[in-house]
Amino acid sequence: MTTERRAAQPAWSASASKHHDDDGAREPARREAQRASVPGRVWRVLVRAVMVFFLLNVVLLIATVAVNSVATRWFGTLLPQGFTLHWYVQAWRDFQLASVLWVTIEVVGAVVLLSVLLGVPAAYALARVQFPGKRIAMLIFLLPLMVPPVTYGIPMATVMYKVGLAGTLSGVILANLVPALPFVILVMTPFIEQIDPNLEAAARIFGANTFRYFRYVLLPLLVPGMLAAGLLVLVRTIGMFELTFFTAGPATQTLVVALYYAVFSTGVRAPQSIDAMAMIYMAITLIWVLIALQFVSPTQIVSRVKEQKR
Repeated sequence: MTTERRAAQPAWSASASKHHDDDGAREPARREAQRASVPGRVWRVLVRAVMVFFLLNVVLLIATVAVNSVATRWFGTLLPQGFTLHWYVQAWRDFQLASVLWVTIEVVGAVVLLSVLLGVPAAYALARVQFPGKRIAMLIFLLPLMVPPVTYGIPMATVMYKVGLAGTLSGVILANLVPALPFVILVMTPFIEQIDPNLEAAARIFGANTFRYFRYVLLPLLVPGMLAAGLLVLVRTIGMFELTFFTAGPATQTLVVALYYAVFSTGVRAPQSIDAMAMIYMAITLIWVLIALQFVSPTQIVSRVKEQKR
């Protein structure tokens, strides 16, 4: 029994010594990993601090405008002396918001309708037809989205003034249609590519003509993408300032252009009424953004889902 214990003791000692050596070898690597993780932690904390600081400034800025739009008088105190909705009534009357909102509805509705009617067939052709120079054609379509609106907005407005379209409702709609149409193509092309092209062949086999295939097969599949593209174009057109500003006249100003002119009337009109107008514009835009996010994810615009082949 004693001999067996003595025989087992060196093996146990060797195993313990081996584990001790392994721990000693791993300890410098563990310390090195801890040192390497310190800059990463500091960087994450710094990024989060910058994000919180940015968001806090945005929230405080919006809160200041919102409070001032309902304040009777707010100067030198933490909170206003009183609250009222009088400034919203005055902004509605002074800036003629009823006519401005109606023009905005007309422009946005026409741009959304035309961009979807023209953009969906173009996107279908780009998604289904292979032809030489397809990438170049796609690049040309997307140029108005990649180039700042000011760069092509000024020459376009100059041409519109020469032909008599500037200052008219048609001119404002055409100007906003320039970036809206490529936007629909950008959204709808990957959406159409996900639709199985064999569906058309199956519909043809069962005797469906082009109209029936479009009405009963393709259109139901395209409706979600068309709805998402239309909502995104709607939000984009409401906030499109440059092209509308270059081509709008006194009677064809949208809400964002009217807000721009209202800011320059600070010395004439009360700042509270201008803030009230800004809150109306922000509320309308925010409502449509929230509606659009219910139907489309921002990542769907820049990425395409591909089914893995088994």
